[in-house]
Amino acid sequence: MKFKIVQIFILGLILTGCKIQFPVKIMPNMEIKKNQLTEQELQSWYFKDIKKDTVIGASIDRAHIELLKNKKGDTVIVALLDNRIDRWHEDIEKFIWKNENEIPNNKIDDDNNGYVDDIHGWNFLGNTKGENVDRATFEATRIVRKYKKKFQSKELADIPNSLKKEFVLYKKAEKIYEDFINLAKERIASLELLDKRKKEVYKYLSEIYNDSLLSDKNIAKLSSKDSVINLKITNYRYYLKYSDWIFKTRKELDKYLNIYLSLNYEERSVIGDDIDDIEDTHYGNGNINASKSSTHNHAIKVAGILGANRENNIGVKGISNALKIMPICVSPTGDEQDKDITLGIKYAVDNGAKIIIMTFTKPLVQHEDWLVDAFKYAANNDILVVLSAGNSSTNSDVEKTFPNDYFLDKKEYVTNVIVVGGITNSLNEKLVADFSNYGKKSVDIFAPSEKIYTTKRNNSYGYESGTSVSAPIVAGIATLIRSYYPNLTATEVKQIIMESGVSLDIMVNRPSTSEEKELVPFSSLSKSGKIVNAYNALLMAEEVSKKKKRKK
Repeated sequence: MKFKIVQIFILGLILTGCKIQFPVKIMPNMEIKKNQLTEQELQSWYFKDIKKDTVIGASIDRAHIELLKNKKGDTVIVALLDNRIDRWHEDIEKFIWKNENEIPNNKIDDDNNGYVDDIHGWNFLGNTKGENVDRATFEATRIVRKYKKKFQSKELADIPNSLKKEFVLYKKAEKIYEDFINLAKERIASLELLDKRKKEVYKYLSEIYNDSLLSDKNIAKLSSKDSVINLKITNYRYYLKYSDWIFKTRKELDKYLNIYLSLNYEERSVIGDDIDDIEDTHYGNGNINASKSSTHNHAIKVAGILGANRENNIGVKGISNALKIMPICVSPTGDEQDKDITLGIKYAVDNGAKIIIMTFTKPLVQHEDWLVDAFKYAANNDILVVLSAGNSSTNSDVEKTFPNDYFLDKKEYVTNVIVVGGITNSLNEKLVADFSNYGKKSVDIFAPSEKIYTTKRNNSYGYESGTSVSAPIVAGIATLIRSYYPNLTATEVKQIIMESGVSLDIMVNRPSTSEEKELVPFSSLSKSGKIVNAYNALLMAEEVSKKKKRKK
């Protein structure tokens, strides 16, 4: 398949007052890999270069081979706001940040940063007894619980002006909450119907056959000359085949009703803080490591993409090893608390991070002002923040998600935040991952996000998909830039990444949950209209860096 591909280094970019020019490189009718990727190719497709490898990756291999070989960069601290991490993973342990100013396990805040024994980061989801919160309610659930007695059955006209903002938030949360409840109940009803039919078929067949013939092992061989009985046997095979799936799905739905959507589930009682008081900061613990039985399995996947060991010839290669990953635990299974996110950002800034990555989204917040202040704090300290766009197949310009860097008028209030959508390795109408959020005003750039091979818990590896894996690709490239060109600001790094991406002149499916897809220009789905490219970004970073040095 052939497409016109425009790989733009830059025509003219204004950074810190200097005009920098690169030639526009156009590669018309470029031949793109048609065959399905082999297993080996699939494991590293996002490292590949569209020109050299004919695969629409992020040109990471090419950047390392042609631009970074035999060069030594500064070590960059990357704060990973996520859940607890498998700190001892064979491909990651060497690159976990250590607080050299803290003495382990002496129960003293040696460096006076406000956190006791924070040797490798901080866990905002724990208490001083070592207990941790693995699961939490959805934000919509918390809001409904908080305001139900005050606002239930009331209209906006009944609400005093001083409470209208809270009432509007409550009504949004109520709609989301009720939709979740109804969906869960519908799915449970469907599962119960399947179980009922299974029992009915079993009752029918058990009057004809011995129980042993109806077992998983023997049902495959069972048949009858009677067409009605044969149909019953076929149906029973189907029900047996999906019995485990039905059981697991029902168990998961029960969690939704009993935890994530429960108005009585109070996970914060374990931690013991006042969740609405940003000044109440004395909570959490220094345990950032996920136990083997913990549900926390997300951070290790992100960390592998960022910084898995590139030299040990096992597992996977991270994008950069000139880094230390600072685990900051704020993300349970469920929705994050605004307070934990805010304090997590502040912890990262105060303890030397140069890049912060967050790969979670939620539809509602109660304390947006805290998050705005935290992002501004990061901006004022020259910290780049990388966010995933989210996996709801929605236009973020219309349906705002949190955290983000813009107000309702879509104007950015900081210039140090980059939001990342997701692509596949298919250079056709299926280029944009169908799950990815998008937005011409709210999403900055796209990066590989489907079938990304990375680290998993307990020294294992596997594929992951989602904007949770596209964001660390961009964060990893930003780490390379900040490592080799430390004189560049967070704003400059963001602009370089956006301007140096690959532009594709093709029509793609707009992400949606509908089976019917709408074709739109790829360039219409993000601010830059581009796919991140490490090779281009580093070339541009070098030119901008040189220009800044000459001006001094």
